[in-house]
Amino acid sequence: MVMNIITSILVMSGMVALGFAIGMLFNGIARKVVARIHNRVGPPVYQGYIDVFKLFSKKTNISHGWIFDLAALFSVGGIALTFLFLPVAGVSMLSGEGDLFLILYLIAIPALGFALGAGASGNPNAAVGMMRALMMMLAYELPIAMVIVAMMVYYNTTSLAGIVAMQSNLKWAIGIPPFLIGALVADMALQGMLMEKPFDIPLAPHEIATGPLVEFGGKHLGSIILYKMMGTVVETTLFVDLFLGGGVVLNVNQFGWFAYLVNFIVWFVLILVVFLIAVIINAVFPRFRIEQALKFYWKYDALVALFILFWIFSGVMV
Repeated sequence: MVMNIITSILVMSGMVALGFAIGMLFNGIARKVVARIHNRVGPPVYQGYIDVFKLFSKKTNISHGWIFDLAALFSVGGIALTFLFLPVAGVSMLSGEGDLFLILYLIAIPALGFALGAGASGNPNAAVGMMRALMMMLAYELPIAMVIVAMMVYYNTTSLAGIVAMQSNLKWAIGIPPFLIGALVADMALQGMLMEKPFDIPLAPHEIATGPLVEFGGKHLGSIILYKMMGTVVETTLFVDLFLGGGVVLNVNQFGWFAYLVNFIVWFVLILVVFLIAVIINAVFPRFRIEQALKFYWKYDALVALFILFWIFSGVMV
């Protein structure tokens, strides 16, 4: 019994470490891709690892109270817990019936912890960025929540692992007409979740000096960057799980460990492609104003999501 618990803890710790490592790699790839689009050389793809190591090696002398100090831990811990509930290549460390509701709840907690830390800093730029971030959360969560509810109704389950399982043998949701449109809606919401242009309004470095991040430095900033990097993996994995079958292409019962390896490679490629789409949009689009972003999500994205919801409900009723 004790050995099983220790083994589970070690496996989950390794999974979290893998998530952070992939997030740091994606950060380096994104900077390289944006640089090439802008006709620059850019830093090496391993720059993300260097940045995090450098920040954690610095001595942090500035603190704005215990809420500020705990914000980074709150954010990193929350996003790591969320990752453990997501099926990765069809395998999830923690799962159960109704876990989609839990994931939607958990994915908001790290951002709220980050916002509390930024507010505790007392910097006006951080306060402005925090308010923008909370408004953006209200904006993009509405359309993606409606699409997810439509998927729950269609698949008749509230389990994300169950939805992934029902998309086995390449029966991906993106091949179903309403969810093909839903994937586009969710992708626009994902752009806001990742805080990439045109929805990087909470950071806006030329306006509010990176907003909520302005007072974070040293280990605090390193922790927040880790949270942001893991958030990239979590949010793209959620998209892949919902619409692309979690990257599962081989049956584990038939192919054993080889299926795990292939499914993991496919999952990695899929989340990378989804992330690169967001990065390319970020590189070529200017930033929206906050009212433009809210109008986009509530007037266009949410209306399309509502149409999909009615489409699915009418099909189920018939």
